[in-house]
Amino acid sequence: MKYIHSFMLPIAAVGVLMFPAMAHSATPAGPVDTAGVQIQQEQQNGISYLSGGIGLDESRYIQQTHGYNLHMSFSVGQANEYLPDANVVIQSPQGHTVFTLDQAGPLVYVQLPAGKYTVVTTRNGEVRRSTVEVGNGHAHELNIHWSNAQYASD
Repeated sequence: MKYIHSFMLPIAAVGVLMFPAMAHSATPAGPVDTAGVQIQQEQQNGISYLSGGIGLDESRYIQQTHGYNLHMSFSVGQANEYLPDANVVIQSPQGHTVFTLDQAGPLVYVQLPAGKYTVVTTRNGEVRRSTVEVGNGHAHELNIHWSNAQYASD
């Protein structure tokens, strides 16, 4: 039994190193130095949102906030590095645009009315479409990932 436990610890550590975006998805513990945080709640068409997360304090600040039912994160490459410049369009089931944000992220938290939405994210001409259903309960987590190497050339 001792052998199994000592074997599992290195595997768990490798898993965290290989999939850092998953490690980022958990609410990080620790204090936030708010002096370094340049994020404020904003509104668009009556929809409250936060966008940012560059640096540890900003990402912790956003991840520790409550009251948003859609949590989006943007990443790129094999290392799942946070990506700060995606364009976001959220559409109703009828295809009407209810929210848009340019050069957003790497974290975007939105408080939408309960319902089903299509989230269209674009970066360097590459489009990602996701369907989400949000309500008044737990937040829906959505990680949008680009696997291309265009990030390195920006």
